[in-house]
Amino acid sequence: MYRVWNFVATYSVLLIGGAVVALIWANTDAASYHHIVEYPLWFNGWIGVDIGHWEHAYGEAAHHLEYGDVERVVTFHYLVNDMLMALFFAIAGKEVWEAVILKNGSLRGKKAATPLFATAGGMLGPIVVYLGIAMLLGSSTFDAVARGWAIPTATDIAFSYLVGRLVFGAGHPAVRFLLLLAIADDAAGLIILAIFYPSGELAPQWLLLSVFAAASAFIVFNWLPRKLDAGDELRKRSTWVRKHMGWLPYAIAGCLSWYGFARAGIHPALGLLPVIPAIPHADRAFGIFSDAERYLKDTLNQMEHALAMPVEVVLFFFGLLNAGVVFNAISEATWLVLAGLLIGKPVGIFLFGWFAAYPMRLGLPAGMRTLDLIVVGCVAAIGFTVSLFVASVAFPGNAIQDAAKMGALMSFGAVFIAFIAGKLLRVEKQNSDLPLDSH
Repeated sequence: MYRVWNFVATYSVLLIGGAVVALIWANTDAASYHHIVEYPLWFNGWIGVDIGHWEHAYGEAAHHLEYGDVERVVTFHYLVNDMLMALFFAIAGKEVWEAVILKNGSLRGKKAATPLFATAGGMLGPIVVYLGIAMLLGSSTFDAVARGWAIPTATDIAFSYLVGRLVFGAGHPAVRFLLLLAIADDAAGLIILAIFYPSGELAPQWLLLSVFAAASAFIVFNWLPRKLDAGDELRKRSTWVRKHMGWLPYAIAGCLSWYGFARAGIHPALGLLPVIPAIPHADRAFGIFSDAERYLKDTLNQMEHALAMPVEVVLFFFGLLNAGVVFNAISEATWLVLAGLLIGKPVGIFLFGWFAAYPMRLGLPAGMRTLDLIVVGCVAAIGFTVSLFVASVAFPGNAIQDAAKMGALMSFGAVFIAFIAGKLLRVEKQNSDLPLDSH
């Protein structure tokens, strides 16, 4: 259990701390809170939010600053959400990449088929519930909130996995099922962000810069040294590149790729993802919560470990700059997000999981009951991190954004629902821990 607590402490405690501070701050002095969120750090013509949009968001205070004729401004919010959160999504992307590409990856083969179908249900269910209820509320409400359909599709990996272990016991096969589902959910969430939530006017030609940066890093610093080392047991060239160049070529490629995404109009927080496949990686993964991963010496894992502490700080500021919602902001969007998560997730996961397990005859893991799918769905309804992020890009700078964020924050209620569902459906806890490298 200590490994899970350690992961949650690393990636979530500071996030929650930032969110709590933001809620208190916004509800005691909303003006000073929003002043800090939109505080301008750099006026320029290349990156940042549109100057007109910023002037509207910053209000009267913008007229007291001299910044000349510029098109863009990097605000505190942009620095965290669009630039530094790229590090968080890079770590999530690394786990997804290993799960898909490695021979022992958790998202390869028949063992992942039913969780993948359940993931599809866990995303379609919330969308149907969210948009369906919005339509029932009338066309004006539907038009106002429709863009937020992806907010309730997210699952917070760290918290859902922790709660799953508490509900089912560390050794229950449903815990492994839940982890596979959460990883696949993250992968789908990254795709949704890239396709459906562009950060500006699309200019896809700029993606060539990202492709060029990733391909160049792979060929020059990964593939070519290994090719030249063919037949050399000492692997002199690969070793020299690893020792003397380290992560620097991939960091430079990441910066270029990020800029390519920003100019292409795709959310730049995803800008590091194309570079991940270019980085040398181990031939196996021990699992996202495994302590053994820190002993892997490949460049990809070393970069992840080096980023652990910076990402802790980034997540604190992400919580601080995104969770500052006044309590009277609760409206229809709040309840739509909650309904999507608390109703759509469990129903979708159960229906699609059942269909995959029985009509499609893909089966469930040994020792896992059909009713356990309902409990898994309740656990997976914890949105939070990615739900907050999607809310911030779906409804830029308006009251509906605050209401939707409140729904994402309130999704922590799924913790209590999961425990109640576990008791009512008589989940038999299995506390013998599973080896985390078994997948």
